[in-house]
Amino acid sequence: MMVNFADKAVLGLAAEEIRADLDLTATQFGLANSAFFLMFSVAGAAVGLLADRVSLKWLLLVMALLWSVAQVPTALGGGLGVLIATRVLLGAAEGPAFPVAQQAALSWFPDHRRNLPGALITLGVTLGVITAAPGLSWVIQHHGWRAALWVVAAAGLVWAVAWFLLGADGRHRDATAPTDTVSMPIESPACTAGSPESAVPPPLSYRRIFASRTWIGTTVAYFTSYWAVALMLVWLPSQLRHGLGHSASAAGTLVVLPWALGAAVLLGQAALTGRLMRRGVSSRIARGRVGAGLLLVGATGCLGFPLADGVAMKTAFLIVGLGFGGAFATVAITSVTELAPASRRGGALGTMNAVVTTSGLLAPAVVGSLVDAQGSGGYQNSVVLTGLILLVGALAAYLLIDPARDAVRTSARRHL
Repeated sequence: MMVNFADKAVLGLAAEEIRADLDLTATQFGLANSAFFLMFSVAGAAVGLLADRVSLKWLLLVMALLWSVAQVPTALGGGLGVLIATRVLLGAAEGPAFPVAQQAALSWFPDHRRNLPGALITLGVTLGVITAAPGLSWVIQHHGWRAALWVVAAAGLVWAVAWFLLGADGRHRDATAPTDTVSMPIESPACTAGSPESAVPPPLSYRRIFASRTWIGTTVAYFTSYWAVALMLVWLPSQLRHGLGHSASAAGTLVVLPWALGAAVLLGQAALTGRLMRRGVSSRIARGRVGAGLLLVGATGCLGFPLADGVAMKTAFLIVGLGFGGAFATVAITSVTELAPASRRGGALGTMNAVVTTSGLLAPAVVGSLVDAQGSGGYQNSVVLTGLILLVGALAAYLLIDPARDAVRTSARRHL
């Protein structure tokens, strides 16, 4: 996930250089970044379904190789057309990465121990930007933005070799979830050989999972959180430089702070959720209400941004808003993992990710249009818009997420 998000972040870090080199407006640059998500969602859903049937090791290996190959045409040269085409290819290769990586990691742990490993995989998102931003910024300033693409391509190849040698599928991948079947005493007449009731119930349909309040609430909340992530990836460096007036060097340092805060929030959320669940607190509170709280803090930071006095305060509100707002991923993954039985987990996660990442298709283009239409004021209004979107996500998480309840309901309906 570190390599994955370094790939995503490189264009945002080089935004000014790319726009100057290719003579792009903010809208065109936003559309080029939105192109990354054009096939992202479709590929995420398709490979998510495939992940229920194919080795996760080989899926991740093929995806990582494609990430590296997709960087090469733009690194060699070309204009806006080549940039867009390669971003579409890169998005298709990276679309399934997060849910498949989570599924691969969580397959090594039973449900009650998944909060920390889920958070650590998600932490790769933030560490990818935190560790890559200084080095890639230096490469961009001293060797050009195309050289930075060669760097991330090489990083992908190195990871692929390591994964080929060390990667494997976990023993809990096919473990039956607590709600996957309904237990019956052995002596029950319903278990008598030859009786109609002794037939194994049909697999839980995806339709029942997607219709559950938890899946809907989690997907809506995660959609709003991913909007904040897309804003950080594409427009945060420009926001800091042109929206708030920071120098290029200061922006290069400040750009990592929302990601660093998000990393701390992820670990704190995982520790709090795990502690609550070990004490017997329902996942409605431990996951749904805690996740709603994260999004609410993020919304407050973004909505308070225009009211803050001075550049320092505005920067602080921006960091808090995006840092908390973008930290919902672990809640989303573990909630859907608890809801869906093992045989449907890949499809449930992949489809959620496909819906969620459409916000990445929308956010860069919307912000680019605001900047072209309103100048520096467009940067401020994009933060306010993000705050309103996060507020909707917080309400969805608070009102709808209850994995334990919905897991029982969907399983019970299957057995009727």
